Amino acid sequence: MRKKIILVASVCLMASATASAQSAIDAYNMSSNQLRGSARFVGMGGAFTSLGGDISSMTQNPAGLGLYRHSEVGTGFDISIRSYKAETDQGSYSNNHTKAYYDNFGYVGTARLKGALRTFNWGVSYNRIATFDRRFNGYNRPTESSMSNYIAAFSEGTNSTDMLFDKSKDYNPYLDSDADWLSILAYNSQMINNTGNATSYAGLFQNGTEGDAEYSIRERGHTDEYNIDFAGNVSDIVFWGLGVGIVDMSYSRESNYSESMAGALVYANNGDNLATGNAGFGLYNNKYVSGTGANLKFGVIVRPFEMLRIGLAVHTPSWMHLTSSGYGETEYNYTVNGSSRTNSGREYTDDFEYNWRLNTPWKFMVGASLVIGNKAIVSLDYEHAAYGSMKVGYQSWNGWDSGYTSDEKVNTDIKNYFKASNTIRLGVEYRLSRQFSLRAGYNYQTTNVRDAAANGHTEIFTSGTDTGYTFDKDTQNICFGIGYRYQAWYIDLTYQHTRKGATFHAYTPYQGVTETPSADLTLTNNNIIISTGFKF
Repeated sequence: MRKKIILVASVCLMASATASAQSAIDAYNMSSNQLRGSARFVGMGGAFTSLGGDISSMTQNPAGLGLYRHSEVGTGFDISIRSYKAETDQGSYSNNHTKAYYDNFGYVGTARLKGALRTFNWGVSYNRIATFDRRFNGYNRPTESSMSNYIAAFSEGTNSTDMLFDKSKDYNPYLDSDADWLSILAYNSQMINNTGNATSYAGLFQNGTEGDAEYSIRERGHTDEYNIDFAGNVSDIVFWGLGVGIVDMSYSRESNYSESMAGALVYANNGDNLATGNAGFGLYNNKYVSGTGANLKFGVIVRPFEMLRIGLAVHTPSWMHLTSSGYGETEYNYTVNGSSRTNSGREYTDDFEYNWRLNTPWKFMVGASLVIGNKAIVSLDYEHAAYGSMKVGYQSWNGWDSGYTSDEKVNTDIKNYFKASNTIRLGVEYRLSRQFSLRAGYNYQTTNVRDAAANGHTEIFTSGTDTGYTFDKDTQNICFGIGYRYQAWYIDLTYQHTRKGATFHAYTPYQGVTETPSADLTLTNNNIIISTGFKF
């Protein structure tokens, strides 16, 4: 029976549970940046840094509220048709599913004033700013190495006696040793075995081994943001705004990875002797992350003359307090050539739970737009998101006082793996009549992964006993929309096509092994977004 371990006791305990601590990959996964919002906002590619006048302004540039002359209440939802395709050396593997999301709700209030400050506005909103839905599976054959060899390599120097349970002494290596959790799980599953001494290990793959690998990943979850914004209009020329965002997130990941090998180096059930045989193992991981945080947003829009608007906004990091929990489990089967005896079983880690801190990236954005009479709008934005500036800390205890200590190892990994991402947003709107408007938008976001990490030239460290990771490539959004106005009521409809590439690695390249089981991924997402509301 698994025991639950709360990993918050001390710095020493965090060191003894390195496989269950947070990683740069966790920070990356929790800091997703996506194009989401009202139908009008998405229909124009999100190019609203200088425009404002939309409920979704509160997620981008709070100064946009300053352009409101009337109060408004609005809401929206979308239907998402998602397709996931994994390309491997053995062909293509596809997954599809359709989901509906309730995306946003907002209220804007307006107070008209006398003097230079023409209006003072305030707003509250709920927005789903990211979804983590992703599923894919793949198969690689042949393999040039084994996950077990990777584990054996980083387990060198760990005493194997520290990784064995001792019921007579109530000794639990997950709780009582400094060994990595993945090393403990692999050793008790005979994925790694001693080679002549207690601190040296061999994996299952050797010269002449033939093997394959199979994997499946399922991610779920979302990030929601609740905004409270204030804005003002100074002489119809300068519009300022500031806002507070309260962030709530939930993320879960299930991963299955398995290998089958002929001619493998397996334990011979005779002392420390190893022999050639057949090997198969499966590794299952379950992780759940949840937490809350807050951020600040500052912005200004300047209208030097009627048709031109220039906007600037700054977003602080979201200062997140998160809790991760989960476990790992293996199932294995080994036989020695010439023997009818099968060595099989199942092992699992204890449940883990620990608290940690994450500062998401700083964001800076600038935009300009032309408002051509009452007929057309053209808007262009640029956004810089500093993913290399993410920070991670772990919770530590000192007597009755608790706090967070900066995790310098993980923060160094963040700088080695990630760089700034740049986004270009372009939007146009054309009014066909007083009631109908047409919209189009384009949104392009560059990858935030450094070339060395993406190309397998950097060793990637993960958390828990899950060695898999996914690096996103560039993302494109193409959007078309239509809007209808009738007196104070409006309804907007937008079609959004998103295409994003990514690469999945079952485990990191290491010590000269550059080809590990992997897949090239393509996410194609087709959204139908509907928003409606009233101005009063």
